[in-house]
Amino acid sequence: MSKKKTNKFGAFILCTLALILGVFGGFSVYTYIKLPKTEELILTSDVYYSKNDEIQKADSDLDLTDAEISVHFLELGNKYTGDCTYIKTKTCDILIDCGSKSDSISTVANYLNKYVTDGTLEYVIVTHAHQDHYAGFATPTNINSIFDLYKCENIITFAQTNQNSTKGLYSNFLRELNESKQKNNTNVFDAEDCIQESKGAKKEYKIGENSTLKILDSKFYTQKSKTENNHSVCTLIESAGKNFLFTGDLEKDGEEALVNLNSLPEIDLYKAGHHGSKTSSSMPLLNVIKPKVVCVCCCAGSPEYTKTKDNQFPTQEFIDNVSKFTDKIYVTTLCIDYDANKFESFNGNIIYISNQTNYNIKCSNNDTILKDSEWFKNNRTWQTA
Repeated sequence: MSKKKTNKFGAFILCTLALILGVFGGFSVYTYIKLPKTEELILTSDVYYSKNDEIQKADSDLDLTDAEISVHFLELGNKYTGDCTYIKTKTCDILIDCGSKSDSISTVANYLNKYVTDGTLEYVIVTHAHQDHYAGFATPTNINSIFDLYKCENIITFAQTNQNSTKGLYSNFLRELNESKQKNNTNVFDAEDCIQESKGAKKEYKIGENSTLKILDSKFYTQKSKTENNHSVCTLIESAGKNFLFTGDLEKDGEEALVNLNSLPEIDLYKAGHHGSKTSSSMPLLNVIKPKVVCVCCCAGSPEYTKTKDNQFPTQEFIDNVSKFTDKIYVTTLCIDYDANKFESFNGNIIYISNQTNYNIKCSNNDTILKDSEWFKNNRTWQTA
């Protein structure tokens, strides 16, 4: 082979290698840019719906025209336990928490967009600094948070936290919160501001002609707790003679203080504390509120936090306590095989629709109460009176 031919062949090989390396390098840079800058978040391009198209259409067609208030407990599109509650009145859109992971944002936003027609959330409440409650507000810089996707007029946050403000999700949250404040002139208060009615905050907000949002008092707004759960912002909504209670992940000692510091009415709808954990929904609270309907935001039977089956959400102890007051217990999601990432709807999205005279419960998957479900029959027992 001549020297000229050898040089041409060598040049061809070099060009080919350069092209391959260029493509690979470009893809690597693109991938790096698109990935979140925190190891705590795992994103997927998939948007999960556990309900079929027919049920999804029926869910989309919910007529809330005559509703004084509707409360929506959302499935979050993955196998992880988390909270996200959307509340709609005739004049306000309210969001309490947005878990469970950053990849839940697309699922949540797709749901909210059916009802939040003006792109504005009048009130956003962030109960406490745990990923399964505030991941949707605490995204890295390359991912839109709920604060980016909606104009948030008023944000009420936890007054205490054990998190480090310079690291991880909490650092992201503070950045996103400040950006919303600067961009939209958002009012940002913490729960203690509301209790003290300082910095322009209030204990009570009018959210409709017959509806009021109250920030309840808690000793852990000012005192430190070893568990982040006790720093949860607790709220009571009163609407057309009905009462709705949301306590985040507040645990037993926090619940006892809640009873002592507030005059709590009997509750028509209670979001089960701490996903139906045995650490919450304790008898000192339940004996006062006597809940009529209870909704549990969790992936039932998941070993995410424990392999002890009785302590997997919703726990046997939680059921024993709540069963003294009601059998109307609903659950969002069901774990099929945690390791294989298999899960499906339990009740699905749970919607409580209330007007002046009555209420209705609509679920995107089925309306079966917990104790009548196959999962319950195989995993839990019901304590009869």
